[in-house]
Amino acid sequence: MALDTLTTRLLPASTAAIAEAARVLAAGGLVAFPTETVYGLGADAGNGEAVARLYAAKARPVFNPLIAHVGDVAAARRLAQFNDAAERLAAAFWPGPLTLVLPRRTGGGVSDLACAGLDSIAVRVPAHPVALALISAFGGPVVAPSANRSGHVSPTSAAHVLADLDGRIDLILDGGATAVGVESSIVSCIGAPTWLRPGGVAREAVERVLGTALAERHPAPRDGDAGDDAEAPLAPGMLQSHYAPAARIRLDATAACNGEALLAFGPDVPAGAAMTLNLSPRGDLTEAAANLFSHLRALDASGAATIAVMPVPRTGLGEAINDRLARAAAPRP
Repeated sequence: MALDTLTTRLLPASTAAIAEAARVLAAGGLVAFPTETVYGLGADAGNGEAVARLYAAKARPVFNPLIAHVGDVAAARRLAQFNDAAERLAAAFWPGPLTLVLPRRTGGGVSDLACAGLDSIAVRVPAHPVALALISAFGGPVVAPSANRSGHVSPTSAAHVLADLDGRIDLILDGGATAVGVESSIVSCIGAPTWLRPGGVAREAVERVLGTALAERHPAPRDGDAGDDAEAPLAPGMLQSHYAPAARIRLDATAACNGEALLAFGPDVPAGAAMTLNLSPRGDLTEAAANLFSHLRALDASGAATIAVMPVPRTGLGEAINDRLARAAAPRP
């Protein structure tokens, strides 16, 4: 469906409305809902096409990793590998405005696109009754960057969301103004605990729990986005070579050379590749975005020295697809 053609419903956050929002998420739709920080734009974390629609609705220029929102620590452990530091921080601050970046657990059910192809995942338990009720009713993790168009001010009310995303998302749950009003703090617990973004939990409070100073990481250049999706450069993979397969990447290929694997797009696919996977045989950019990282991984695992990539249009989600392919093809040390 084209953007700006949806009928966006605005519902007070009643039990019935939350149940309807969970149904919309399960059907691959987009739901804005309140957290204690800002309003988030939710999608089924395991549905790559829903995640691709989320990026398109926000007009987000690159595929950056999203925060997976879950109902409790046990659910977070199913998605991520916790070490001692992560366990202590979760016990101290969840539910609450702290996001942890952790090693991603195989088989956790979160799409590759939601994690931007990384082996890490950003996760938190929100401290808002509507958010927790929605996650419970849906029955799985919900990725939720801030519910605003890329580059706009973060939304702290349902009215802010409607002004930005009317016609681009399915449903807004109105739970009133958010309490914290700034995004979650982000700490990486991969290696030494590292302060990635200031937010609703003070650095000093985190350091008291850990009993040590946090390491610093200087963020990569921002994509112009505001809000709870600012975790984009705040996870492993901040270098220009953001997702780097072992295989060399050859862009804008019209044919596969001897021994090359082929990442195809569209109905007209040249023969002769050692292995071919098609991002979207029908030329659909949403489907292509959903398949991007999983197809790259599968072709890389084939053992081919080079992956030839057919041209992908640069309009709409194609801009983000081409950005990630360029990063994958970037020279490496």
